[in-house]
Parts: sequence; C-alpha cells; structure tokens
Amino acid sequence: MLDADFFRRWMTVTAASVDREADRLTALDSPIGDADHGSNLQRGFRAVRDALEKEPPATPAAVLTQAGRLLISTVGGASGPLYGTLLRRTGKALGDAAEVDERRLAEALRAGVDAVMQLGGAAPGDKTMIDALVPAVDALGDSFAAARAAAEEGAVATTPLQARKGRASYLGARSIGHQDPGATSAALLIAGLVDASADDVEADGE
Repeated sequence: MLDADFFRRWMTVTAASVDREADRLTALDSPIGDADHGSNLQRGFRAVRDALEKEPPATPAAVLTQAGRLLISTVGGASGPLYGTLLRRTGKALGDAAEVDERRLAEALRAGVDAVMQLGGAAPGDKTMIDALVPAVDALGDSFAAARAAAEEGAVATTPLQARKGRASYLGARSIGHQDPGATSAALLIAGLVDASADDVEADGE
C-alpha cells in the first residue's frame, strides 16, 4: 500500500531529478519554446520539496493537491497549470484514504491525465507531455517500471513529430526533429514512482 510518505518521496525524488536535468530540459526547450522549461520546473519542484519537508501532509491526496497548488503558483508559462492540474486532479481522485494501492493510483492518475488533456486540448501525437503520460498510465497497471519505460519511450517518440499544440506548434515543420521538453519532464515525474518505491523497500529492509 502507498501512504502519504510514499507520495511525499515521489515529489521529493522528482524534484531531485528536475534539478539534475534542468539544463537538459531547457536545452530541449530552446529551439521550440521559450528556453525556460527546466528553470521553471526547477523553481516549482523546489518549492514543493521545501513545503512538504516543512509540514508533511497526512494523506496521499493532500500531498498531491498541495504540490499541484504550489506548481501552479510558482511555475511560469503553461507548465505550471498543466502539472498543477495533473497532480491536483489525481489527488482529488484518490479521495481521503490514508493509503491507496497501485491500481487506485493508476485510476487516479488517468483522471489527472484526462484533466490535462481537457485543459490543454492536446491528444497523443500532438508532441506534448501527453505523449509520455498516456502510455505511462496505460502501463501503470503492470508496474511502476513498465510505466517509466513507456513514458521514456513516449518522450523519445516525440522527436519526429510536428507539434500541434503549445508554443512549438507555431514553428510548424521546424518543430520536427526536436524531442518535446514537456514529454521529457513528464517522463521524469513517472520515473519518480520507481525511485520512491525503491526508497520504500530500502526503508522496510532497515
């Protein structure tokens, strides 16, 4: 079962991943965006990490809704509302339970992804974070590792696509040949589930 500590670890390890990959995310954003995706997400997830450490929420839903609110308020551009909506809607779908299983998380995350698609109007194949999130959610029923692999494959698969949504869509055919930064950061978020789970196993073994 996954408790509030697991979800807090998920956000914390994601913040660490964004820290490590911030320059790469910004480099990916440079030719097709505003060259600020990495720095924006870094600022947002640092705020999430600090807030969760200062006053850890009591339930999985509370962790995600707090994280979502902070991302909306601290991340510039479209990424803040999109990531904020993803986490807040996932948290809402989890309800007030103190613990949830992986199946419940998969269902809730799908609700979060659906909310992001509704907000941004993007679908798979549009060269956005959805191209990583949808296959990840589809694979989440198998394992966290399968979801991570699917998200990473989805992010890489955006490279030959022409963007149909977001800032990159203004470039038309010039967006082809560049991996989407939003899909890449979304894959980092999904990968955090594996890292958080591994930390949980290590803690149980001590």
